[in-house]
Amino acid sequence: MILELWHYLSQCVKEHFASQNLQFNNFFNEAIECTAKIVMKTTMSHYKEGFDSIRSLVDVGGGTSGALAEIVKSYPHIKVINFDLPHVVATTPMCEGVIHVGGDMFDPIPNANVVFMKWILHDWNDEACVKILKSYRKEILDKNGKLVFIVIFVQEDDNNIFGDMGLVFDLLMFAHTTGGKERTE
Repeated sequence: MILELWHYLSQCVKEHFASQNLQFNNFFNEAIECTAKIVMKTTMSHYKEGFDSIRSLVDVGGGTSGALAEIVKSYPHIKVINFDLPHVVATTPMCEGVIHVGGDMFDPIPNANVVFMKWILHDWNDEACVKILKSYRKEILDKNGKLVFIVIFVQEDDNNIFGDMGLVFDLLMFAHTTGGKERTE
């Protein structure tokens, strides 16, 4: 019985499913926005000096701009761009101080001196991550820019609830992406 379920895996994992199903697209983006707001409060309390010198920031895979809304509230001087797939930004409500741009993260991204990515690299295999990082590094080198990432690292020797959470996120990436994973470094 259990092995039989694996025969249906290809029907469950659908590439571009969110772009073809508005209800799922909205559900997924609302869930991500809720976590973005929680994560950003902690991020901003620990990285507050880091935001002071930023002039412009592009949030690659920014979804419905939940993370950017928190940044703009505290740092209105930053020009922020929410960059995500066209079907995502098409349904994203306007947010004061945020410019929405649709596109593909593997193509050139909007111009900014900081590239910000929250929980994006875990969606991709190692080769794709290297390609993304090299491309963005090249784009921001001339601007004295920086890459800012929020990631989950799995600690191999974690025997507590946070270690279990890392494992759960790793299993989610296995089930919902092609080659995505949480990393130990």
